[in-house]
Amino acid sequence: MSNIVTASLFLLYLLPQVTAQAPPKLPNMVLVPETDFTAGSTALEREIGYKLDETYHNSTAARKYRWFEVERLKEIHIAPFYIDINLVTNEDYYKFVKDTGRKAPFVDPGTWRTYRLTHKYEEVKRFLWVDGKYKKGRAKHPVVLVDHDDAVAYCAWRGGRLPTEYEWEYAARGTARNIFPWGNDFDADRLNSYDKGPYDTVPVGSYKNGKSPFGLYDMAGQVFEWTSTAYGKNGKFTVRGGSWDDYPGVTRSSARHGRPSYLKHIILGFRCAKSKTP
Repeated sequence: MSNIVTASLFLLYLLPQVTAQAPPKLPNMVLVPETDFTAGSTALEREIGYKLDETYHNSTAARKYRWFEVERLKEIHIAPFYIDINLVTNEDYYKFVKDTGRKAPFVDPGTWRTYRLTHKYEEVKRFLWVDGKYKKGRAKHPVVLVDHDDAVAYCAWRGGRLPTEYEWEYAARGTARNIFPWGNDFDADRLNSYDKGPYDTVPVGSYKNGKSPFGLYDMAGQVFEWTSTAYGKNGKFTVRGGSWDDYPGVTRSSARHGRPSYLKHIILGFRCAKSKTP
């Protein structure tokens, strides 16, 4: 790791940290306390993201296209809220499909081609549901191939909602504003990403040492997560967290970009949140 990635982060460890409380009637969620939160990243933190990709993979794509320049600092007050400890799984989503009659996660080859993504349809096939059911052995994997409306509907069915992108970021990095959920140094053993992952989803909660300060799993890597926050004015929504095929810079807690609401992607899932009422 280069000096800029390590030496410049010492002060971040000195900031105070808080922990979440387990909610009494929401066993799969934690209560994240109210705070005044500084979202986004400094110029130095963005440079760390670029350097990580260059150091680990000799990749200059992020720097060339200035991917991380959308992470501008923003002060925001966040009310207390509940959020899922784990990503929504195929098993979870199946109950929703059975109860509501909503279509199972699926995308056909023609629709996939219209997305103009780098992944070939051959890669999609292992994620497709067959006869309304996920494939054997993938019950505990995060559900993918769900668009934004699907995610919103599922969370509403559970009596919740999608988190805002700033709630998500706060839950991922805590008050110390860590670069990653576990701290400020990249560690490929703590997440499912391109570096040491199987180039596929894995059961949620598999990376015990990758938890966020509030005890949440898979907030870096595994799959990107839909949020409720619009990304510009072009029908996109902000997604967070990075995925199983991403380099380190994209898996930082402040990294963000937008995806069209209609997109059903193999690297995109979600978790739910719920406002804390008085």
